[in-house]
Amino acid sequence: MYQYGVAYKPYGVLSKHYGDALGRQTLSSLGIPTHLHPAGRLDLDSEGLLVLTDDGQTLHRLTHADHSHAKTYFVQVLGRPDVEALRHLREGVEITLGRTRPADVEVLAAAPPLPEAPLRLPSPEKTSWLRMVLHEGMNRQIKRMTAAVGHPTVRLVRVAIGRLTLPADLEPGSWRELNAVERQVLLADVWPRGR
Repeated sequence: MYQYGVAYKPYGVLSKHYGDALGRQTLSSLGIPTHLHPAGRLDLDSEGLLVLTDDGQTLHRLTHADHSHAKTYFVQVLGRPDVEALRHLREGVEITLGRTRPADVEVLAAAPPLPEAPLRLPSPEKTSWLRMVLHEGMNRQIKRMTAAVGHPTVRLVRVAIGRLTLPADLEPGSWRELNAVERQVLLADVWPRGR
């Protein structure tokens, strides 16, 4: 029987179980069993949803580019993106890794309900919040995209993979097994026609 979990990866924690020469915190530091692997990574300075499992086929389907599961992020950027910057983000941006696929991007009217920022950020008047949905996962893609249009990312939080959202009751640094409904949502997204 496979196991499926969800974690809120905090800022400053590596998305892997084993540390590095710098002694940084890892998933094991959060008490996540080593047999549960994250479906995709979040950078050290990114936060949010990690799906955890020991189901290798589901892990592959969640992470492989061929399956292009939507990933939703709240992104705090410097400045106020204008119509042209938003158009570029939506249509695809040329970054060092190539041209990005079109993304769903909207400017949020107010800051989303998130835990307090883990470090000191620019004052809210100097930043904007975006909701971005990607269908690919290039390395540091959102940060590269927003920088390419002149609005560097200052905070990045993944809040959904497909229809599975970051549970409101999950604090940064905590994890739990998926409940029956969450598990059903995840597996229906990953295996729409069954295994």
